[in-house]
Amino acid sequence: MNYEHITSDDQLVEFCHRIRHVQQLGFDTEFVSEHTFQPQLCLIQVTAADELALIDPTVVKNTKPFWELLTKPGLETIVHAGREELLFCLRTIGKSPWQIFDLQIAAGLVGLEYPAAYGNLISRMLQKKLPKGETRTDWRRRPLTDSQLEYALQDVIYLQQLRDALHDQLSAANRLPWLTAEMGRWQEGVAAYEKRENWRRVSGVSGLSARSLAVVREIWRWRQKEAQRRDTLPKRVLRDDLIVELSRRQMANPKKIQAVRGMQRRDLERQIPQLAQAIHRAVSLPESELPSRGTRSNHKQLTTIGQFMHTALNSICRTANVSPSLVGTAQDVRDLIAYYLQLNDSPKDAPTLAQGWRAEVVGKQLEELMTGRLTIRVRDPLAGDPLVFETTPGQ
Repeated sequence: MNYEHITSDDQLVEFCHRIRHVQQLGFDTEFVSEHTFQPQLCLIQVTAADELALIDPTVVKNTKPFWELLTKPGLETIVHAGREELLFCLRTIGKSPWQIFDLQIAAGLVGLEYPAAYGNLISRMLQKKLPKGETRTDWRRRPLTDSQLEYALQDVIYLQQLRDALHDQLSAANRLPWLTAEMGRWQEGVAAYEKRENWRRVSGVSGLSARSLAVVREIWRWRQKEAQRRDTLPKRVLRDDLIVELSRRQMANPKKIQAVRGMQRRDLERQIPQLAQAIHRAVSLPESELPSRGTRSNHKQLTTIGQFMHTALNSICRTANVSPSLVGTAQDVRDLIAYYLQLNDSPKDAPTLAQGWRAEVVGKQLEELMTGRLTIRVRDPLAGDPLVFETTPGQ
């Protein structure tokens, strides 16, 4: 394959200037996320019109010209499962690409597997196979071999073909507006997640008191700052189980903290005064500033009806030729039920399945099932989709 290997700032500026008039650009990245606070960007593969390029960010000091190019009005950026690609853009320049076409999401909107692997999409839609020879490559190492570079290019050379094929299917089904709405929702969700304090994802926090959750939150905040300072993974600074144990004990005494099994590491011993301060802040908070415990619904109806409705959602989606796992989860179904039944712990705003194209595809039918205007029965137990929906007589 003919491609440009970009290894200097000047080369990158010239490349971005040369392709500035294209209407579509596809790209992918190679990165390593097992060692540093943020993933290490190791390679950017780009396809634009007849251009193929590999940008090496380990030697290109300023990649901003590339990310800024993606924000050019009118440019469509093609990616596959592009969450990390979007995050690299947001972290570098604080802005999103002007318009994104994510192949994985587009595939789900026309009834293909979601989330679909890139190789599976190529095999199914283009009848081609990707090579697998470099799947264990450490992309941080230099120099990269010719085979590694060409392997990386395989991730972008089919982006345009897949985009065109999926675009045609979406257009034929009048679902291009669905993709536009979904991409906007997806980008907002990724950007919000990046900014959110995700301390509730600490393993083992369920069942903790509000005061203990406050301790978890303060220690989590300290751990994030310390991990960022060291440029390492947060769990290498302090394990989740130790955060939970310290939060249960709620002890701000340095000697008692040091006595907790697992806290005897030399690097941790140096941090005990800061941990003690974090715990002290949490135990000193007034009740009004404690985090909520995130109560789960105790309505037995939600479990029973939710299981039934989730089965119905899957059947509706298969009939509508859209991937059920893209439409909604079992929790989304329970949120919809709680919303329509106006339970005390129901969502205040319209839930996911009651908004946009999801309401059109499944939300209205699920509501009709709950109100009895629609029924469901087994039509053919041996059929690929054995269930049938029928309007209730007299409705």
